[in-house]
Amino acid sequence: MEYSEQFQKLTASLKARNPDTDTSLLEKAYALANEKHNGQKRKSGEPFIIHPVAVASMLADMDMDMPSVIAGMLHDVVEDTDVTIDEIREQFGTEIAYLVDGVTKLKRLPTSTKEELQNENLRKMFLSMASDIRVIVIKLVDRLHNMRTLQYVNTDSQITKARETLEIYTPLAHRLGMTKIKWELEDLCFKYLEPEAYSSLVTQISQRRDQQEAYIAKVLEAIKVRLDEAGIKAFLDGRPKHLYSIHKKMIVQNKTLNQIYDLLAIRVIVDTVQECYTVLGIIHEMYTPMPGRFKDYIAMPKPNMYQSLHTTLIGPDGKPFEAQIRTWEMHKTAEIGIAAHWKYKEGDKNGRGSDYDGKLEWVRNLLDNQKEVEDPDDFVETFKMDLFTDEVFVFTPKGDVKCLPKGSTPIDFAYAIHSAVGNRMIGAKVNGEIKPLNYRLRTGDFVEIITSQSNHGPSRDWLNIVKSSEAKSKIRQWFKKECRDENIERGKDIIERELKKHGYKHDQLMKPEWLEPILKKYKFSSYDDLLNVIGFGEISAQKIINILRDEYNRSQAAMQSGKDDLLSKLDVQKNAKKDRPKQHASDNGIIVKGIENCLVRLSRCCNPVPGDSIVGYITKGRGVSVHRTDCPNVIAMNEEENRIIDVRWADTVRSSYIVDISIKAVGNTNLLLQIAKLIAESKLPMKAINARTTRDNYELIDLTIEITDRSDLDKLVKKIKAMDNVEEVSRTVK
Repeated sequence: MEYSEQFQKLTASLKARNPDTDTSLLEKAYALANEKHNGQKRKSGEPFIIHPVAVASMLADMDMDMPSVIAGMLHDVVEDTDVTIDEIREQFGTEIAYLVDGVTKLKRLPTSTKEELQNENLRKMFLSMASDIRVIVIKLVDRLHNMRTLQYVNTDSQITKARETLEIYTPLAHRLGMTKIKWELEDLCFKYLEPEAYSSLVTQISQRRDQQEAYIAKVLEAIKVRLDEAGIKAFLDGRPKHLYSIHKKMIVQNKTLNQIYDLLAIRVIVDTVQECYTVLGIIHEMYTPMPGRFKDYIAMPKPNMYQSLHTTLIGPDGKPFEAQIRTWEMHKTAEIGIAAHWKYKEGDKNGRGSDYDGKLEWVRNLLDNQKEVEDPDDFVETFKMDLFTDEVFVFTPKGDVKCLPKGSTPIDFAYAIHSAVGNRMIGAKVNGEIKPLNYRLRTGDFVEIITSQSNHGPSRDWLNIVKSSEAKSKIRQWFKKECRDENIERGKDIIERELKKHGYKHDQLMKPEWLEPILKKYKFSSYDDLLNVIGFGEISAQKIINILRDEYNRSQAAMQSGKDDLLSKLDVQKNAKKDRPKQHASDNGIIVKGIENCLVRLSRCCNPVPGDSIVGYITKGRGVSVHRTDCPNVIAMNEEENRIIDVRWADTVRSSYIVDISIKAVGNTNLLLQIAKLIAESKLPMKAINARTTRDNYELIDLTIEITDRSDLDKLVKKIKAMDNVEEVSRTVK
């Protein structure tokens, strides 16, 4: 077959690194991806095959192994084509299939919302990462390439993707030491999440670039002369500070660009650790170091394996600059992190050396702590919390170092030593003094845990004190195991209160055939296991009741559609004798004709309000969805007439409704302020506002407001239409 130019460059680069490299399996992977992605286009209009080739090439440039490169080539075929993971396993082997499966999103899950599905996918990926770190390396490279072409998707998608990247993937890259990828991801997210601040910072930095480059060149030349005199062979360069880190410092420290000390930076790379300290001494002789701004990450590496000497100095003309000094090995680790340590060890049946496994211990600990969290939403939230925290380094009485999340307490320290130490803890000494259990540890503290002989167990209050997920997980484990009977009884009470709150009886919802999928989803062996975690507070009873209520409403809808034609049945009901019992309205103020006690929700795509003409649609698993009759989605629904149902507004409706409004104007820079003032005068609660300017200079404003009556909405729309240069005001349909 004919290979693309990009693929030929990939194989050529692999051969250049190692002439003995066998690329036959990679060529087979390219052929499969090229065939299956044929006809698919990226948002940019380019052939889709460009993306997997680019991901594979980026992995090769990071010196990842051949299975990783091949998995990068195949990472989208299972998700986006008809190829199955079993076919990948048959053609390429178990190892590559595992990597591909780790980065492949799950298909639609039963009783899952969009957010739950996303969190299930993240959980799957994270747990795969615990067994094989290459899964997350491939995913990070995949996300980086997608972020580079984010300009081709719509604004909402840009913001959603950028926010997820900043919340999940950039802290992951940081914890894996993959600084180069982290910096580029952060700057790309910054560009789309805060475009005005990004543009302003780019302009400010570009205006002073020539001056700064000349200054750095002057410093580098002076240092090079001194290093040559000392006989030290070194590579020197100026290190540009990435934009997002500058922006964060300006915001957090409330400083201007001129006040950021390490905006100007140099990097010195030498051959040995001894030379690092020699260079440090030379630079400190040449320039005055700033007090409190020296960090030795060689003697005390960061948890992500980063090593370097950092020092900030007063340079020529009194301008401060930062110097980083490291070896070539440290530099490679600083750039690509864990990927620099993916080395196979001959004879190791697991394919990885013990040194490599030691460097990954923190990753496995992080994920092992999360395996006890049954709820995927909680799993992702606590995982994000672990990723985002900075670290503090504290010492045991013997001088061993423990790395803990910033804000950790002596309780976190105790559980970091061992579960038994935490469970028997009754107090702590910090630097020889008794401290309260909620004391926030600081780097350099010496901590001694005071324990009792009896295993009396932790206090529930500790869950509100501890910072690390490791401590929270171990405390939860104790309560789930030691207080199981108490938790089960509490869980029963919580379930009964939740049922009563929603107007259901126990027998209506608690059916074995509906409970079984829930137990399977959360990996419980019995109903008591579920009650245990509900009683303990790890899973919300409301979430479980919502799932069961959906099943109940689905069964009720199925019973109603037992006849051949639901619409004709409703017509018969409509013409029935007039003295039939009066129907009750749902919480939304909606009456579904012919069905009682049915879950009803107002569709978010068109947000109907009392006074709108409406129609109902029987959904799969979420009851009846109510739309405005002019909603474009109703057109698609008409193809499934047996799921269209008559609905109407009750005479008495609820007190408030949410409405989305879109406004289009031209040449009115004060429009946002004027609209906000108008809404305030109308005394309508504003829930959200978003404004943007299009390339053709139109002002587009999206409003979300709360109304109590349709007349409120009509009055507001009329007033906005009367404003200068407003061309269009409409209800938003998503």
